[in-house]
Parts: sequence; C-alpha cells; structure tokens
Amino acid sequence: MGITTDLSQHFIEAVDQAAIASAAWRGKGDKNAADDAAVEAMRRTFDQVPFDGRVAIGEGERDDAPMLFIGEELGSMVGMAGAPKIDIAVDPLECTNNCADNQPNSIAVLAAAPRGTLLHAPDCYMDKIAAGPLLADHLSLEGGASYNIEQAMHVLDCQAEDVRIVALDRERHASLFKEIRQTGAQLHLLGDGDVSGAIWAAKDDGPFDMLMGIGAAPEGVISATALRGLNGIFEGRLVFRSAEEEARAQRMVDDDLTRLWKASDLCQSEDAIFAASGVCDGYLPGVKIEADHVVTFNELIDVSAKTVQRNERRHPA
Repeated sequence: MGITTDLSQHFIEAVDQAAIASAAWRGKGDKNAADDAAVEAMRRTFDQVPFDGRVAIGEGERDDAPMLFIGEELGSMVGMAGAPKIDIAVDPLECTNNCADNQPNSIAVLAAAPRGTLLHAPDCYMDKIAAGPLLADHLSLEGGASYNIEQAMHVLDCQAEDVRIVALDRERHASLFKEIRQTGAQLHLLGDGDVSGAIWAAKDDGPFDMLMGIGAAPEGVISATALRGLNGIFEGRLVFRSAEEEARAQRMVDDDLTRLWKASDLCQSEDAIFAASGVCDGYLPGVKIEADHVVTFNELIDVSAKTVQRNERRHPA
C-alpha cells in the first residue's frame, strides 16, 4: 500500500464531514453558506490527519478565504520530519447551486497524491474530454467534437444518434453544441457537476459515452485522478479568463500554457486516490438525516489498485 492509500480513510472522513455540513443547507437557497459549511468541516477534519498536506489546486487563492486556498497547508504534521507530504486537489462542495436548490449531483470531492504530482495551478478553466476504457486509445481533445464522435461510432459499433455526450450548459459552449448536434449525436446538458459527468462517462454502466467542454481546472485534476483509477481517458488544456490569471499560471505551472495535459500529467503518481461523498442524490446518494444519526454514501477510487469502493457510513447526529 502507498502513502496516500494508507491515509484513504482520513480522506473519506473529510469528504463525509463536508457533505454532512453542506447537507444542512440543502434547499435553503444560500449556496455561499452551504459552501462555507463544507469548507470549514473539511478543514477541521484535515487538521486531525497525520500528514503534511498542501492544496495543490482548489477553489481560490489566499485572499478568497474561507475557501481552502491554493497553497494552504493542511494536517497535524505540517513541517515535521518524516511526515507524509501529500498534495490535494479539492472542491469541498461541487455544485453549490444544486445544493442550494436541492437538485441532483452535489458532492464533496477531492483527489490526493504525493507532493508535486498533482497539477499546481490557479483556479482557472480547463477544456476537457473524458471517456471510459473502450475509448481510451481513440479520442483526443486535439481532434474536435466531430472527430471524437466518429471515433466513438467506430469503436462502439453504433450510429451517431447512439453516441451520448454530456457537457455543462454554458453559453461558452455554443459552437461546441452546434457541432455535436450537426453530427446527430445525443447531447445531454448538466447545470453543474462535470466531475460527476466525467465519472459517469468513464463507467461501463454510466449514462454517457463522453464528457466534453470547458469547466473548472480543479475539477479537471480531480476527474483525471479518478479516471486513471478507472482506466479511462482524460485530457485537458488550461483556459484563462484574464491576463492576470494567465500570468499567475505561468509562475505556478512553469510550462507551456497551451499544453495538452493527459490524465497522467495532471496526476503523475499511481499512489493516488479519489474520494467523493454525496450531498444531494445523483452520481452518489445524498446525505440521509435521521433523528439520531446521519448516513453518508461515498466512493473511493484507488489509482494504484484500480479498485472502486462504495461505502455507506453511519455518523452520530
């Protein structure tokens, strides 16, 4: 077992506690309160974890507190000799709007790997493509939507109308949507939650064949880690909303900012895990709050072992 695997139950506890805290805000229309609750619950949990942790990529910079900011140190052994040094890619509450409206697919989610093996970049955007093992050697972000749909038709031995594409419902995707629809492929839109979309696309029993489009970069790193464990394909390219954001990326990434990042570039270590806990029903069941206890439903993907473990856990109310 690797260092990250040894700590996996702590990471499960972190996403579970974030899910429980944000679930208290389901349907109350206050996405910021739900996000703040998830952040603080995850931070409190990390404070007890025996590791020297760092947020490699997350929801914001130091000035955006109370978010778990990029570069924030985590754990009970920060700076201690011999402590396992771990990087975290994190979204304490993915789909804050969905939680506020009690809509599907809100999750607490993270990826963890040894220090320096997860992309350390600003909270920018990323153009993405994701799919499962059958399509892993046949798709590329470089190819464009039409090319990738043709590849899927060939590999899956189906017609265009049988190919299922999922993407975030955003105005920035207008030309992508037009191209997909011109091929005749199915287009399914998500309001939020492209981590769920990527994992659904990567699983044999999922409702989609591919995820396409631009979403947040932290979720890209998290998805890439999960898909390494699922033997799927994930590719991404950073997208910047301002010159200042691009300049920060240049300092942090120290690489060609137009680079096509494969899953093994975004998560460079096999000693990595993905952990998620459901807040609202969707890809994972949501938190169930009973009179004297709370039940969480989480998923752990071990990249090295290539295993997927689902857990139902009971916590005191």
